[in-house]
Parts: sequence; structure tokens; C-alpha cells
Amino acid sequence: MSKLRVSSFGISMDGFGAGPAQSREHPLGRGGEALHAWAWPTRTIQRMFGKDGGTTGPDEDFAASGFANVGAWILGRNMFGPIRGPWPDDAWKGWWGANPPYHVPVFVLTHHPRASIEMEGGTTFHFVTDGIHAALARARAAAQGRDVRVGGGVAVVRQYLQAGLVDEMHLAITPAVLGAGEALLAAIDLRQLGFEPTRHVGTASAMHVVLTKAAQPVG
Repeated sequence: MSKLRVSSFGISMDGFGAGPAQSREHPLGRGGEALHAWAWPTRTIQRMFGKDGGTTGPDEDFAASGFANVGAWILGRNMFGPIRGPWPDDAWKGWWGANPPYHVPVFVLTHHPRASIEMEGGTTFHFVTDGIHAALARARAAAQGRDVRVGGGVAVVRQYLQAGLVDEMHLAITPAVLGAGEALLAAIDLRQLGFEPTRHVGTASAMHVVLTKAAQPVG
């Protein structure tokens, strides 16, 4: 059965899923790169950037599983780029160059309409202006029975969590303290939403925790 998943989502020891002041120079916010230090060396991520080699082991296993059986993605506009307000033109096509790492349809939440963008490697960006439920419906249809992955950012993951739509979540808790930024789980009661930890694996770079939602949330 198709799931809505959050995978390989890095958070700091003090609970932030992104640093403050996201910009073109700091797409993950100031200090946000530290949240993904566990993933950069892995074989999966190195191959995404056209490089050979990369580390193996549990970090690689989690990085690879984040892409397994994913038929569509959902992103917030901040994950697509630093531009705010109406699109000034069609020049910006994402952070990733001509061949983004998704290779499936990607649905970008935005308040401002824009025509879809077909990229190399099978990625097509579609821009959704009518909310998270519409984006999920379109993503599920495009995924054709495979899972849909919510890639972020923090605000988008929080919206899907608060709506009770996320089935599974893999958090990579990294040994970093940001002090400020976007808090992923502030005022969200995961137990009330039905989540329980079903797996945890520690490495030198992260504590990987998988939370799975039960069939019925806790009353």
C-alpha cells in the first residue's frame, strides 16, 4: 500500500530541522549543512552528484532506503529555491542543475502559479497552488502505487503531520546544536497522532529513528 513518508530528515540535538536565514548562499539556513553531514559521504548521495565511491554501512542504508519505492515527491517552495513572491520569470529551475536527483514527478507547494518544468532524468516539477491535500492527491496519482516522499522543508512536514497524513518518518538526529531555526516537532504530539518508534540505529554521525503510525491514533 502506498505510504506518505518523511525520510532522511536531519534534525539538530535542539530540535531544529533547518537553520535561520535561508538564502541562496545558505539554502539550508545558517548552520543547516551540519544536519546532513551524515548523508553527504554515503554512496547514494555521492552517486547523486555523479561521483564514484562513498561510504557504506547504516548511514548509507538509510540514505538509499529514502529513495526506494518512491514514485513522487512533495516539496515546499523554500526547498525549490530562494525566490519569494510572484515568479519574476522562468529562469530559476531549482538548486540542482539540469538533472535533479528525484527522477520522478515533484509537486511544489506555492501560492503563485507557474507552468510545469520538465528536467533531465525524469524529474518534472509541478507547482500546486491549492494546498497540501491537492498536492498529495496529485502525487499519489503520479506515483502509481508507489510511496510519496515529503522532502521538506520543515513547515511542509509540519503541515502534513498536523493533518494526520504522514504514515512513516525517518529522522536523523545529528550531533549539532543550531540554537535557532525552524523547529520540526514543536507543539506536535507524535503519540497523539499515533506514532511509535519502530527502529533506531546509532552511528558516529547520527541517531537514526524510524517512527511509524499505528492504524488508529492514540485516543
